[in-house]
Amino acid sequence: MKRLFDLVLALLLSIIFFAPIIFIGFFVKLTSKGPVLYWSERVGRDNKIFVMPKFRSMLIDTPLLATDLMADPDRYLTELPQLWSIIKGDMSFVGPRPALFSQHDLNALRTQYGVYRLLPGLTGWAQVNGRDEIPLLQKIDYDKEYLRRKSLGFDLYILGLTFIKVIRRDGVSH
Repeated sequence: MKRLFDLVLALLLSIIFFAPIIFIGFFVKLTSKGPVLYWSERVGRDNKIFVMPKFRSMLIDTPLLATDLMADPDRYLTELPQLWSIIKGDMSFVGPRPALFSQHDLNALRTQYGVYRLLPGLTGWAQVNGRDEIPLLQKIDYDKEYLRRKSLGFDLYILGLTFIKVIRRDGVSH
C-alpha cells in the first residue's frame, strides 16, 4: 500500500510540477556552471547505496558533509527535492532521511537499531520534530519510533506536519 501511495503521488506531482521543474532546470543552467542535476550518493534500504537526483544548487566545490556539519551551509546549498527516486523505488515520501555514505555514526546507529531496513524518505518523523536542531541520538530515537509506528495514517500525519514546517521554516538552521 505504501509503495502504491508513493508511486501515485510522485507521478501526480511530477505532472503538476512539470513546467516548474523545466523552468528551475533552465534557471540553474543559466545562472551557474556545471550540470543541472547533481546525483548525490545516499544510503538506502538495507544500507545499499543509491543515487538521488537533485537540482544542482550547490557550488561545484561543496564538501560531502551533512548540512548541519557545515560551517557555512548557505555558501553551498539550497536544495529542491526530486521525485525520481520515489518513482524508481529507492525512496518513499516518508521515512528516515537518506544519510550520506560519509555519515558513519548515523549509518551505524541505524543499522544497530534496524532502521536501515526502511526506505529513506523525503521527510520523516525526525524532520518534523526538529531536523537540524536535534542531536544525532534524538534523531535515531525518532527513526526508531517511526519504525515501530509506521503506517499509512502515520505517514499522512507526517506529510501534513511537513507541509506546516516548510511553510514556517521550522527546524531549519540554514
